[in-house]
Amino acid sequence: MSFGAHLLHTTFLTVRDVLPIIAIILGFQLFVIRRPIPNLRKTIIGFIYVLLGLSFFLVGLEDALFPLGKLMAEQLTQQATINSSNGGDYSWLDYIWVYIFAATIGFATTIAEPSLIAVAIKANQVSAGAISTWGLRVSVGIGVAIGLAIGAFRIVSGTPLHYYIIAGYIIILIQTLYAPRMITALAYDSGGVTTSTVTVPLVAALGLGLAEAVPGRSVLLDGFGLIAFASLFPIMSVLAYAQIAAWRERDRTTS
Repeated sequence: MSFGAHLLHTTFLTVRDVLPIIAIILGFQLFVIRRPIPNLRKTIIGFIYVLLGLSFFLVGLEDALFPLGKLMAEQLTQQATINSSNGGDYSWLDYIWVYIFAATIGFATTIAEPSLIAVAIKANQVSAGAISTWGLRVSVGIGVAIGLAIGAFRIVSGTPLHYYIIAGYIIILIQTLYAPRMITALAYDSGGVTTSTVTVPLVAALGLGLAEAVPGRSVLLDGFGLIAFASLFPIMSVLAYAQIAAWRERDRTTS
């Protein structure tokens, strides 16, 4: 399929998927609120921009990001297999570059995540500057980086997913008891905004590619679940960021 045909087909699918959203908005605006749509011309132009942007983005995912994530996982695991073959059997330490790649790509994609940028800007506005835009973005990025590194280790080691998830939420519940109440809801939302347009495709491709390349791993059982780490660990990191900020503020006032 040529690029033009691929883009046209993706645009058609995007319009089909967005139509229910438009129908719901128009239905509530016209039949429930019963008011005309303000700035109708700008709204229509905005929807056109959204449709075109989504179409180009989806084509980019399919042609670049998905193959890139899978290729990087395959190349890194091939090198790990070469290193492990010298000793006869592979160890989780042979895949150290996989963990580093997972952490760095997780941090980079999270920093560039549009949904996180929007939440960080709104949090900065409603808190009157008390919550730093970059502080929130970096803390979420660190959480995703740590989560993906641990998730990659889980795939390599083959340990059950639920052990990590249960342990993670126990830590989050303990943190919630001691974290400032102002940041708690935002921290829980920060886990959700990471699973969006930029992070998910690369993380999914990395997990599936890694499960395919590591000997003895099932793509279905081990390849999925990496996105759960990208949602879980940012909650911990944002709560920790708030706790550290509160401790520093307490020390400053007492000194």
